[in-house]
Amino acid sequence: MRLAFMGTPGFALPTLRALIESGAHTLELVVTQPDKQKGRGMKMLPSPVKEAALAGGLPVIQPERLKNNAEMVDALRRLALDAVIVVAYGRIIPAEMLAIPRRGFINVHASVLPALRGAAPINWAILSGYPATGVSIMQLDQGLDTGPVYLSASCPITEQDDAVTLSERLARLGADTLLEALAMIAADDIVPEPQDHARATYAPLLKKEDGLIDWTRDALTIGRMVRGLVPWPCAFTGMGGKILRIWKALYRLERHDCKPGTLIKDQGLKIACHDGFIIPELLQLEGKQVLDMHAFANG
Repeated sequence: MRLAFMGTPGFALPTLRALIESGAHTLELVVTQPDKQKGRGMKMLPSPVKEAALAGGLPVIQPERLKNNAEMVDALRRLALDAVIVVAYGRIIPAEMLAIPRRGFINVHASVLPALRGAAPINWAILSGYPATGVSIMQLDQGLDTGPVYLSASCPITEQDDAVTLSERLARLGADTLLEALAMIAADDIVPEPQDHARATYAPLLKKEDGLIDWTRDALTIGRMVRGLVPWPCAFTGMGGKILRIWKALYRLERHDCKPGTLIKDQGLKIACHDGFIIPELLQLEGKQVLDMHAFANG
């Protein structure tokens, strides 16, 4: 099939690379978000997708907006595309564009729909205590991840997973599942199935305040916050008037008489919560580098 690809962050790279390397389809265009200022020097940096596309010799465009963008609409029409593949592009596709490719826009979503529709399904899978999650290859429509699903694949969530490691696994799973779905779509061997909207759950965009730890909560919930909120906004608390981010931690259920939020030096560090302790393994005090528990305690 003749395809275009829309994506922006690192999560989209395995799918883009799989499409390039498979040779089964022709990539006519890559669309990604404009370069952004990043880092201490606030330099203008390209998205990971732009870097990979240029390295692969693919044409790239970076529209400032999609809505009312006649130039973008004309570009898609001229290419006579069979489909547009979308992986974490980061913006809503207008209805006018959705109707252009012969087979529409096909999205790789990081959950088994209709569970966890929305912008942050990987984080909320961990925060909500899901034992497993996965990916869905779906047809985009005007709703929020409401379109029919071609194919899904599942994977377990382990106690060792955080949002970064789970994202890496799901990105690879999404790439493999998309190639499988595209082969069937091209051969007219699959029809997308409507979702059961009554079973839908949601994964809203994360806010900074989602990372603020309430130490009166239980250890399991706080442990999931630590795992589910890396690398942003990170689970955080206050210490000496500064923000203390906890990048990695274990939890231990244990009865105690400590006030929740008390930091205790005990062969390292532990922080009291409702029904036990959080044992931070990697911490970062505002303005400082990330340290392991023992280096932090010694400091």
